[in-house]
Amino acid sequence: MTGGYVYSVCEHYTIYDVAELIKNAAKLRLNDGYNFKRNKNEGKPERKPMAKRLSKAKQKELAHEFAIRLNKYFPQARCALDYDGDPFKLAIAVLLSAQTTDKGVNKVTPLLWERYPDAHALANADFAEVEQIIKPIGFYHVKALNIINCARLIDEKFGGKVPQTHEELQSLPGIGRKSANVILNEAFGISEGIAVDTHIFRIAHRLGLSDANDALATEKDLLKVFEKEYWGNINRQGVLFGRETCIARSPKCGTCFFADLCPSKR
Repeated sequence: MTGGYVYSVCEHYTIYDVAELIKNAAKLRLNDGYNFKRNKNEGKPERKPMAKRLSKAKQKELAHEFAIRLNKYFPQARCALDYDGDPFKLAIAVLLSAQTTDKGVNKVTPLLWERYPDAHALANADFAEVEQIIKPIGFYHVKALNIINCARLIDEKFGGKVPQTHEELQSLPGIGRKSANVILNEAFGISEGIAVDTHIFRIAHRLGLSDANDALATEKDLLKVFEKEYWGNINRQGVLFGRETCIARSPKCGTCFFADLCPSKR
């Protein structure tokens, strides 16, 4: 958040409130919607138990078959965030999804869109009203700040249109690489990466496709083993697989469609 695009909250809060906003903003920016359980001493995602290291050839073979089966079992996978096909609404919904559930976001956005349907409207929104609308999803102070500043930057710098490059998207308040991947893929059909959320991170390690300690390095590993034609679907299908089958604490290996090839099958 730089220059004239920063929405001032000083008129609403004391210096102590602003300090809390800054702390929470840093936390949300770090997570960028990943919702990882982090090691408090290192500030990194807790490393998930990983299968024994596989050769690169075996990783590619496994990744290819996994992508094929995902297409079979989740042929109609779609983004869980409701955004009416509008790239701007998707960008704001992605920002709001940090540290909360997609269902929670979908409950608050209808009223938000009713009051502020586009970038120009949200850029000039009443800060206190925006806070009240999104309060149920948590971190509402910093999220209100982020979405208003994001809307202002889109409105003033990009003519009200969501940019379509990683560099430009990541210049927006609260948007990091993972969020940019989601926006590019869902809104514009541009697959330049794989959005590694907590589910994709966990699956990648259980399948032995990565042994990295963080999301960015895990993504780099996945991009090397998955053919590019599957990158976009992995973002959607992998999340569904993680939520329904490859669950964090109690994976449903007994009914998993990939159990016969999974090196971490219990």
